[in-house]
Amino acid sequence: MPFHSANGLRYFTFDNLAGLTHAVFTRQGGVSPAPWDSLNLGGSVGDDLAHVRENRLRAFSALGRDPASIHDVWLVHGTDVVHADAPRDLALKPPQADIVTTDRAAVTLFMRYADCVPLFFYASQKGVIALAHAGWLGTVRNVAKAALEALRARYNVDPRDVRAAIGPSIGPDHYEVGADVAAQVRAAFGKDAESLLEPRNGKFRLDLWRANHLQLEAAGVTEVEVAGLCTACRLDDWFSHRAEKGKTGRFGALIGL
Repeated sequence: MPFHSANGLRYFTFDNLAGLTHAVFTRQGGVSPAPWDSLNLGGSVGDDLAHVRENRLRAFSALGRDPASIHDVWLVHGTDVVHADAPRDLALKPPQADIVTTDRAAVTLFMRYADCVPLFFYASQKGVIALAHAGWLGTVRNVAKAALEALRARYNVDPRDVRAAIGPSIGPDHYEVGADVAAQVRAAFGKDAESLLEPRNGKFRLDLWRANHLQLEAAGVTEVEVAGLCTACRLDDWFSHRAEKGKTGRFGALIGL
């Protein structure tokens, strides 16, 4: 699970996705000023859009991908899926979804995060990839299972042939939730819920890493790699909406065939 540097950018990759173009970019190496310093890839957080575009160009260039190959979505904490058969028309608003898939080498899947969980999927036998976004609500709604069901329905992918990875996000040491969220976690996870919730002064610490790992395994995935990197712990590398009280940017995750 190494970090790499290219063109002044620092990014993270997964061992189990070796040979596949992918990255989770840190916040380092961009042009955005504080509080979005510096590789902010989110266009809806108050940063100048010219900075965001330049940062995106730098990110794609660092991995040798054509910026015009991008297909991204507007994240809404759901389980809707977009199948990307071609790059997105950037003149149009992005579709609302939290899962995007492709089997086209000319398409680069891209998402933005600032505490929520990046989920990577790679079915090498079918030449198919997917990227998903899982906050607490997406996790309760089982976005991991929804992604795998979409891969089976669209591309005939067997979950047992999928390599999955859980990216940097807020860790259980920092993610405090209230009783209302804990109740929804219990409803979604049943007997496993108590392993995900640590009571703390009337609230709970929620482990999104383990929650998504459990869901991936339950859906049939046998190879899962967890980055284990908490965004709230390392603000030198990651944007954290929770730790920075909403005044921050978004880091990007990229995957392409």
